[in-house]
This record gives sequence, structure tokens and C-alpha cells, in this order.
Amino acid sequence: MEAAIAKISPKSLTSLDVEKIREDFPILRQRVHGKPLVYLDNAATSQKPQAVLDAVSGYYSRDNSNVHRGIHFLSERATLAYEGARAKVRAFVNASEDREIVFVRGTTEGINLVARTYGKKFLKAGDEIVISAMEHHSNIVPWQMLCEEVDARLRVVPINDQGELLLGEFQALLTEKTKLVSVVHVSNALGTVNPVKRIIEMAHRQGIPVLLDGAQAVPHLRVDVQELDCDFYLFSGHKLFGPTGIGVLYGKARWLEAMPPYQGGGDMILSVTFEKTVYNELPYKFEAGTPHVAGVVGLGAAIDYVTGIGMEAITAYEGELLAYATETISALPGVRMIGTAKDKASVLSFILAGVHAHDIGTILDQEGIAIRTGHHCAMPVMQRFGVPATARASFSFYNTKKEIDALVAGVQKVRKVFG
Repeated sequence: MEAAIAKISPKSLTSLDVEKIREDFPILRQRVHGKPLVYLDNAATSQKPQAVLDAVSGYYSRDNSNVHRGIHFLSERATLAYEGARAKVRAFVNASEDREIVFVRGTTEGINLVARTYGKKFLKAGDEIVISAMEHHSNIVPWQMLCEEVDARLRVVPINDQGELLLGEFQALLTEKTKLVSVVHVSNALGTVNPVKRIIEMAHRQGIPVLLDGAQAVPHLRVDVQELDCDFYLFSGHKLFGPTGIGVLYGKARWLEAMPPYQGGGDMILSVTFEKTVYNELPYKFEAGTPHVAGVVGLGAAIDYVTGIGMEAITAYEGELLAYATETISALPGVRMIGTAKDKASVLSFILAGVHAHDIGTILDQEGIAIRTGHHCAMPVMQRFGVPATARASFSFYNTKKEIDALVAGVQKVRKVFG
């Protein structure tokens, strides 16, 4: 199954002609509380273009069958669609081989997979894992669980007041005890784009593998895992305009081959007797049971869609949106920006003096504006900046400056309500 590619050129996108793109997203046409929907919660999940909706519906209505196991026509066609999407993912992140692409439920499951398999194989008492102070809970808790199990230690790279990693502190944490570095590519709470290539180079000089949480990066930036030379890279389909419940673990083949399976069951085996099981080859060793075939097909369609637009064009346009939003929101009295790194992606977190973030979100919702409020599954970030929560507006290529103006007007209304 081939999904439709967006009928828009990078030139028309960077010239701010977004209306053609918005027509591809049915959900954006609705009204909320009588107001036009302004969807600014893209860091939580993105909306889906019609091409993705059609691909998922088309799979279920034409090709629905289990993959890899049947010789009948539907199974063969479903398998072609499933493996075709794997090839699209490989090309999208520029992995060297299809077998380095493992389908998982999302970034969270992928990190847990590495923690349970790489950790089981390579960590022992006294070893250390290095993460950063800006991590999502899904890149903290699995490592804490692993450290408790094997009596290893979790080390944390601090960040400065702008929300940037302190690379000198990072270097000091790298020792012969360090067995893995696991850091976020783009912070979901701050928008910081970490210098991941430099981080990888620093770790690799000491023979330490690096995992990157790319959930917030792949919708906004071109990602080339061979250029980065990361050992593991993870992302979720639902943030990349694809379905929920599907994600990707990229791993260098040498690591994936050395790691034991994550789960046992069908399709991850070559043979089973009561005495011994022989595991399947990559990537199937890590894909036990019936996979989320429709999700994989939808993810392939989403990749077709953003590739048709062009990642460079998306990055450029969203950069303009972020700059405009930063300028207009920060100019409002009482606003404090949380996360002011020099290199940022499309996330704008802020607080308003005397007003809880949840109250901001509630009033904005009445204006039809969807933002995220709370700790964003990054409670240590909130603790670092001394706030209980932030209001977070996050942008995508289907957003407009007019919608940012609506956000500004909404925040002004919040100020008026709370005096």
C-alpha cells in the first residue's frame, strides 16, 4: 500500500502558505466551545493528515491479515506493506540496514526494551548510566529500575538557567564505570535541542554507547543516525503525524545482535522444543506476537507525508513560528519563559505571575486553544526551575501566526480574569 504524498512544495511552505496543508487535517476544521480550534499541543501528540487516516482505513478494509506467517494473498500483501514501512523508516533516519529498525509501541517501550536487554547483558554492580536533568520520565524511570535491580548507579548531567546541558559536567561524569549514556535529543518541557553529535563523540572517545530519545526531534528536524553515529535512537509514531501505539527503536546491528530478546512468543523464534528455543534473526527477535500492522502502515504513510513536504522546510517554518511566539508571549507583563536555550525546537513553556498553569489552560480552552499544562512528565525539570508546572504551547507546520496571535489574546484574557 502506498500512501498519498503531500501535494505541496517546500517553497510554498517556507513562504508561510500553510492553508493547503491545513486542508489535509480534518480535525483542524472543527470548533471548540464555539471558537475555531487552535491546536498547540503538538509535543503531546500531533494531528493526522488524511493520507494517514486513509492508509490505516485502507489496510483494515483491504489487507487485514497477520504478517510473516501466511502464504495466502492477504497475508502476503499485509507483509509487503509492513516491511515496506520498515524500509521507509530506515530511509527516513538513514539507518544502514532494515534489520536495524525494530517496531515497538512507542519511545517509552523502546527505552524499556534497551534497559531490560542491553542492561541485562552489559551492566553489573557498581556500573553507571548517565542521563541529563531535562529527561522525560520515560528516560529516567527504566534506568532507575535497572540500577536497583543490578546495584548500578544513575548519574545526572546538570543544566544551566537557560535549560542547556553543562558539557563540562557531562565530561566529568564519563568514567570507566559508565556503561551507557541516555539523553534526549529535544526536550519536551524546554524545547532545548541538545548538541547530541558532540555528546556522542565525547562518549565514544571512551568507548561508551549512546541512546537518544528522539520523540520530540523527528517531527521537527532531519535525523541521520549514521551521521550522528548514535548506538540507539527512539521515536514515537503519534508525534510524527502517525497512529498511536507504534514507535521505532533504531539500534546498531552489533548491539541488537548481542542483546537477548525482550519478550517471548510468536515470530521471535526460529524453532521451539521443550528443551531449547532458537531465536529469530534481526529485527524479528524483538518483535514478539502479532504486531500493530495498521500502525506500521500508518507510520509509513506519515513518513511519506512529511517527506513530501521536506524536513528542511518544516524546520525553517517552525523556526519562524517559534521566534514569533517567543517575542510576542515574552512581551506580556508577568510572563516568565522556562527554557531559553540558544538552540530550540517548537516548544514554548512559560508561567504567568500569580496564576497556576492549570488555570491558564482552562481559560485558553474556553477560547478554543489547546495547550498542555502541568509537569509534562518531566518533574525534575520543574524542580530545577522552582515551579510546580508550566503552560506549554508547542507548534507544528500546520500552525499559523494567526493562531499565535489568538494564544497571545488568550493569555491577556487570563491576566484580566486574575487581575
